[in-house]
Amino acid sequence: MAESEGWPAVTVRRLADAIGVSQPILYRHFPGGRDDIVGRVVVDGYAELAEAMAASDDGLATLPGLIGAYLDFARTHPAVYEAMASARSSIVFASAETPAILRRGFALLEQVVGGSDARERAVRAELLWSTLHGISQLDAHGRLDAVLDGLREEAVAALFARDA
Repeated sequence: MAESEGWPAVTVRRLADAIGVSQPILYRHFPGGRDDIVGRVVVDGYAELAEAMAASDDGLATLPGLIGAYLDFARTHPAVYEAMASARSSIVFASAETPAILRRGFALLEQVVGGSDARERAVRAELLWSTLHGISQLDAHGRLDAVLDGLREEAVAALFARDA
């Protein structure tokens, strides 16, 4: 529903009708209604993204591999990525309340960008995440030349290489 009509079209009523259950059944599983449902999409999306970013031939995330995996995920799961990036939910970021799977994904970013201490790693990871999010958003709205995708990914990797 979100893929074809956008997140504003996703309501508890429409979801219940689409999956063939009553609204009270959905509210039993998601007491916060739509916000809880979107929150679940957000957490599941970050879990999938973290899994994609962690994958590589040697089992360790690499900077170019992570960049490619992040951008590919955003391209191939646009509605999920939109929810992850901007939908209203009860998910808390950058705090002790942040779900473990979100912290795992951020730790992958910290791992590939490195830094001399925890603060530098966190800042570099935030900057990489922000850069990838910006590219994803511009790409989703047709504002980037797809022919340049590979060069763009290489340029981002060069900006965040550990010896940069």
